[in-house]
Amino acid sequence: MIRRLIPRILHVSQPVEAGVAVVLAELAEYQHASGWDVHVACPPDSWLADRMAAAGISVHPWAATRSPGASSLDEARRLRELSRRLRPDVVHLHSSKAGLAGRLALRGQVPTVFQPHAWSFHATSGMVSTVSALWERVAVRWTDLVVAVSGGELHEGYRRGITPARSVIVPNGVDVHRFVPQDRDDARRRLGLSDAPLAVCIGRLATQKGQDTLLRAWPAVIAQVPQAQLALVGDGPEREALAATGTAGVTLHGPSRTPEDWYAAADVVVVPSRWEGMALVPLEAMASERSVVGFDVAGLAESIGDAGAVIPRGDVRGLAREVASRLADPLLAQREGRRGRVRAVTLYDRAQAVAGTDEAVRQLLDYNLPQHQFPA
Repeated sequence: MIRRLIPRILHVSQPVEAGVAVVLAELAEYQHASGWDVHVACPPDSWLADRMAAAGISVHPWAATRSPGASSLDEARRLRELSRRLRPDVVHLHSSKAGLAGRLALRGQVPTVFQPHAWSFHATSGMVSTVSALWERVAVRWTDLVVAVSGGELHEGYRRGITPARSVIVPNGVDVHRFVPQDRDDARRRLGLSDAPLAVCIGRLATQKGQDTLLRAWPAVIAQVPQAQLALVGDGPEREALAATGTAGVTLHGPSRTPEDWYAAADVVVVPSRWEGMALVPLEAMASERSVVGFDVAGLAESIGDAGAVIPRGDVRGLAREVASRLADPLLAQREGRRGRVRAVTLYDRAQAVAGTDEAVRQLLDYNLPQHQFPA
């Protein structure tokens, strides 16, 4: 078999917006600029498909549901057909649905990289969670490289018996030139907000992101800081349920094309997620010089360090206490924000993250293309 001079990579993802899509897009663009022959399979008519096409990257429509079900076998069949047609040198599967369909389709016949972006068994409970973990233990045999975005994520896999032959930890990164410290008052004027103490929670309105838990905590925050306001920024399947609670001091603002304004406007950024691999929101908040408070899910304690507070998962009282303390003490929040900016620039610059993942895949394939210089 003749080895290609230029490696061909196929990225596969069902999520087409927010964290997973952003990580995939930045990696694909970097590899494309480095000379890779890059292809992306994802649901069509989406942010990810449009961004990849605009970058000159080949996009292949791959309709897929978010959860496993009756359609999974057909999704795997279509990926197998696409792989046979493209004959990629490596397939990079992003998140659990692509990990399921892709490894069912390929079963080790093509070098396969799996990047969980949070394990599938966290999204379920009981027997379904047990079956999901069993699947991951089986599928790791068809995985040449697992890319974990945090040490916590990799450790959670090991605890469930998922022992890849080859793995690497490459923390997620943030654009420290886009997310920068800005004046709080200017941001609030742009957004039409008052000068009240403000907590901001940005993310998909979904069970994973835990906004419902934050709303349960909010009355205790109001009891300590009566003028406090909470902005939920995002959209998703839980929007109606969250709006129906009518919690005092809480406003749903929908998705935003300028999240940097919301970070700038915040006194504290809250991350009440039930599970993560390593969330981008804390990194963006730190780069924006804002304090972060959240539950101790994979990647959070690693990322924020001394730039905020990490509370045991599901500790509603603790969440309320830590949010309220930063709303009541702006100097505390400001000190943590300054420390966060240093951490983001030093440890989580997206250039490091993208180059690190790219290098791990290069080593898997033993290709030695010149690396692209990431623009400032």
